[in-house]
Amino acid sequence: MENLKITVFQGYLFWEKIDQNLQNIGLRLSGIREKTNLIILPEMFNTGFTMNAKELAEPMGGKTMQWMHKIAQKYECVVTGSLIIQEKEKYYNRLIWMLPDGKCNYYDKRHLFALGKEDHTYTAGTKKLIVELKGWKICPMICYDLRFPVWMRNVDEAYDLLLIVANWPERRALHWRTLIPARAVENQTYVIGVNRVGHDGNEVYHSGDSTCIDPNGNVVYYKRDEEDVYTFSIIADEVIKTRRLLPFLKDADDFNLI
Repeated sequence: MENLKITVFQGYLFWEKIDQNLQNIGLRLSGIREKTNLIILPEMFNTGFTMNAKELAEPMGGKTMQWMHKIAQKYECVVTGSLIIQEKEKYYNRLIWMLPDGKCNYYDKRHLFALGKEDHTYTAGTKKLIVELKGWKICPMICYDLRFPVWMRNVDEAYDLLLIVANWPERRALHWRTLIPARAVENQTYVIGVNRVGHDGNEVYHSGDSTCIDPNGNVVYYKRDEEDVYTFSIIADEVIKTRRLLPFLKDADDFNLI
């Protein structure tokens, strides 16, 4: 593994306004002044966390994915974040992993937020996604997935970096700030959580609290309440050294997901 340069966008999202969000994010990203390997955007970065899928869903390869490709080309890096995708009669909260050459992978949110009736609108995913970047194995997930450690469990050192893109409300920010370090320590991996800020269309406030935690639970990056575009490094040796000195993943219980 090589060290990775990560850029996170913690931003205000304009409610259900795709063009305005893409324009704003593009403007904010123009402040990047150093080479980066990966740009991470929040959950439903082009609309906010809405159940209005019928009006806002796009097909694979639609306008927002074309915009992601242009951003990936411009900065010569991977761009990731989730948006609403329609396939036939179903809607998905789908994370796109966009490469500069236009190829992509995707992950459909497994755990749908029943309290917000997300499960009434969207179809749950069934498969994890593990992608590689400069020797790192990366597992991207979405918001509510964070509450389910079995789904996130790092079986057989399957990944080195866990990503969570989110629209996580401030009223439960303590849970966010608690669970992300827990996932890092128990899985001996870096964890990066990228959230939005500001009120959404339902007047729910989001405080951001975007963060990066290393495999020992140390804070690499943290930002609250304000928009932020920030680039930092994650260090390959931190993962390798932690697993060598404390090889407890090898003692983990075997299990199967049903």
